[in-house]
Amino acid sequence: MHFMETLDKFDVAILVQLQTDARQTNAELASRVGLSAAPCWRRVRALEEAGFITGYRAEINRHKIGLGVLAFVRLDADRNSADSTGKLEEAIKKMPEVVACHYISGTGTFELQVVAQDLEAFSQFALKKLMNLPNVKDIHTSFSLGEVKASSALPLGHLGQRLSS
Repeated sequence: MHFMETLDKFDVAILVQLQTDARQTNAELASRVGLSAAPCWRRVRALEEAGFITGYRAEINRHKIGLGVLAFVRLDADRNSADSTGKLEEAIKKMPEVVACHYISGTGTFELQVVAQDLEAFSQFALKKLMNLPNVKDIHTSFSLGEVKASSALPLGHLGQRLSS
């Protein structure tokens, strides 16, 4: 079944509201989306069970906790066989400094977002950990000079448009 067939305007409204404030009570959420509390709660649970909602978490200001460096690291793998790439993936997943990792097209195999306390800490991490990962050929790093926008909220406007057509 196509995902749009399973969402209606109330589901989309719930997703919009929870991305804005996941700490609101079910009563507040129900009021904002135009449902009573019980059906709203059932819909939230159904959205969780169907995998539309994958979790709830606090957004932490990395600067306030002493992680002043954000680096974008393109990692080139030596070989791209399933076994060697799988071992590299598993090693990357275990590194808390890597807050995001994506397969990429073009030059390189992975694009990592890495946080560190300062440039020295990042340098030590890159030289002692990243370069020693299995199957790593090279790394190329760019540093964030300032965040213009950093949001984990996904755009949902296309869902509402498709429901009204």
